[in-house]
Amino acid sequence: CASPASGPKSKRPNARTPLTTTTARGSGLGAPDRCPEPTALSPERGRVLKHAPWLIAVCTLVADQATKALLAVSMTPGQSLPLIPQVLHLTYVQNTGAAFGLLKGYQALFIVFSILVIAWLIRELRGTPAPRLLWGGALVWGGAAGNLIDRMRLGYVVDFIDCRVWPVFNVGDSAITVGVILLLWHSFFKRR
Repeated sequence: CASPASGPKSKRPNARTPLTTTTARGSGLGAPDRCPEPTALSPERGRVLKHAPWLIAVCTLVADQATKALLAVSMTPGQSLPLIPQVLHLTYVQNTGAAFGLLKGYQALFIVFSILVIAWLIRELRGTPAPRLLWGGALVWGGAAGNLIDRMRLGYVVDFIDCRVWPVFNVGDSAITVGVILLLWHSFFKRR
């Protein structure tokens, strides 16, 4: 930071250097010749940033569980309803595998893994990491918690978004995918 009068290489004053003043153009007023101190986050903005990831995680969890509950009362397992024929269908699938129907039949392993991921994310989200890490972690937490509730309550995960060229998935799977992309993006830019 440099004032017009002091040039580009203005020396910042310290305890031993007295403040010099420069006259502002047209005002005749003297102003200290130094850069403004960086401002810290306001307490209100700090609280918002601290709680926003938890709000995102809870909203993701609620959206996941609400859409699954609505589907369960509206459709029967195996039923498919075309929204855009051959492009997007609602298809009720009871998935005993991982996300997108992979690795069927390992329920106990998925429950333990989900609990470990959720516990790790709770620990990570308690600090004040970078926004991409916060949002990514919150989305993964919400999606993983939604699928964990299904596994523990029903013994399977309810999937219903059917793009016809991809395994059927749900809101929680979508949140996990977007969250992992944000976490990888954060990791990539952190190393650069």
